[in-house]
Amino acid sequence: MEQERDNMDLVEGDMQAQNVPARDGDDTDPTQYYENRLKMLDALRSTGIDPYPHNFDAGISISDYVAKYDSLGAGEHLRTVTESLAGRVMSKRAASSKLFFYDLYGDGVKVQVMAGASCSEVGEIEFSEYHSVVKRGDVVGVIGYPGRSSRGELSIFVTDLKLLSPCLHMLPNQRTGRCTSVVGKTRRARAAADCWVPGIGRNTEAYVLKDQETRYRQRYLDLMVNHQVRHIFRTRSRVISFIRKFLDERNFLEVETPMMNLIPGGASARPFVTHHNDLNMDLYMRIAPELHLKQLVIGGLDRVYEIGKAFRNEGIDLTHNPEFTTCEFYMAYADYNDLMDLTETMLSSMVRELTGSTKIKYHANGADNPPIEIDFTPPYRRIDMMQELKSVAGLDIPVDLSSDEANEYLTATCAKYGVKCSPPQTTARLLDKIVGHFLEATCVNPTFIINYPEIMSPLAKWHRTRSGLTERFELFINKHEVCNAYTELNDPLVQRQRFQEQLMNRQLGDDEVMALDEAFCTALEYGLPPTGGWGSGIDRIAMLLTDSQNIKVCASAPLYISVYRMQHFSLGDLRLSEAISCTCLVKFQEVLLFPPMKPHLPG
Repeated sequence: MEQERDNMDLVEGDMQAQNVPARDGDDTDPTQYYENRLKMLDALRSTGIDPYPHNFDAGISISDYVAKYDSLGAGEHLRTVTESLAGRVMSKRAASSKLFFYDLYGDGVKVQVMAGASCSEVGEIEFSEYHSVVKRGDVVGVIGYPGRSSRGELSIFVTDLKLLSPCLHMLPNQRTGRCTSVVGKTRRARAAADCWVPGIGRNTEAYVLKDQETRYRQRYLDLMVNHQVRHIFRTRSRVISFIRKFLDERNFLEVETPMMNLIPGGASARPFVTHHNDLNMDLYMRIAPELHLKQLVIGGLDRVYEIGKAFRNEGIDLTHNPEFTTCEFYMAYADYNDLMDLTETMLSSMVRELTGSTKIKYHANGADNPPIEIDFTPPYRRIDMMQELKSVAGLDIPVDLSSDEANEYLTATCAKYGVKCSPPQTTARLLDKIVGHFLEATCVNPTFIINYPEIMSPLAKWHRTRSGLTERFELFINKHEVCNAYTELNDPLVQRQRFQEQLMNRQLGDDEVMALDEAFCTALEYGLPPTGGWGSGIDRIAMLLTDSQNIKVCASAPLYISVYRMQHFSLGDLRLSEAISCTCLVKFQEVLLFPPMKPHLPG
């Protein structure tokens, strides 16, 4: 018996040296593979084996197992110790009908499973037949003793293996990224892929599954075979955890505000509309929580924040998604200067904690080109919007931005420099496009663009020394907006006037401008303290720290509709999805900060 166990190590060493791949039906058609697996289920059930047992007592996780027995030396075995593990088989290698090797993964950590007939509690024939059933992708539970192979591979030498949930489909392979084979990566390549950390470039060419549509549509498969992907979501989670801890330590209170509102507000964007059946009225999915959060400050909660979803019915591109996660906080007795300092502290500390440095590598120009370095070390560059436009582009924009002269000047400037601005070409939209063309393109390292015009900032307070401007900044990194903040406008009369000016642009066809929210104006009349407000897109920060060039990469379940589905997507489907998105608003109102009010209907 001891000699047979020693032979297992020798065989395992030879297989590692030769990098023997798994052969679980390499040449089988995926459809035939699926049918064969269904037959396997029937065969197991006919023998009284349940291929989907209710439970398995995994006494230790794979990550804890690896940590616990990491100190074992090459060839060392603890035969008197029994452990039980569970995970997914990602590689299977057969030395013979009596000896199988598996790579078992759990939560991104791998351990080798060595299954030999000499250690099994069943006979050789039954052992061979059962292990021939186990395929790559299956979830299994194993019981055995810990040890290292003669070549130093930490393993569990199993006495019993139990199928917990079979994978009925053939997993993608390294050669094509399609489900036609089970040949895996080399151990060295797999280790390199698994050891990715935030702040360094990701090598997506090493991915097993490369097809973008499949990766987004079947995120579970993406996570299963592309081990770096799980680190993207871990990093995103760490970003959120860091922000929450950062604000909590500064005495901010986390709150929740409504996802559906009677009036869309808090930002300039086109909202999603849904319908509440019981109230028989349309509601708007929130585009920002700003107005509700400021009302809490009015009520005496001096420091509040919210991390949650926002929805904007706009275009989709590499940095915009209709559904995204934001963090907004409001700080009484602070202004935009305080918030710039706080932003520098937050981001530099975050990057250092997640990466070990304040500098990261990012493939801004695609994975095929060398990465750039982005330095988060404070202080960040600060540029004055209007002064910089004059300095960089020589633009002499009329002071009165509400005039026809200003609109004509900006229209001519866009035409001269080939800056595209879709209708309606309001002054605010034209100026925004010009800023994007001349200024945002220069902001690679973190850069504050400050002092936006009032015409672009309906909720920001006027600048204390420069007429027509506001105390507002946007932080740009890698040419994209990451944060937006300002000293909050707290004069109810001026706020109401700003809303009315926005309505004029709406009449010109700009359906992204804010609607007049009379309830918010009334709240301001009770007195909003001097306040600084700040908002940031979590997904864009995660993009930078995970070297992702598409915002969908950072979404666990991105909206992805194939061309086929687009062609067959009916209006009836849309109405159904809108109805499903509605939720009952009339329960638990006493625990809501902003319980919905059923409007009084005449008659």
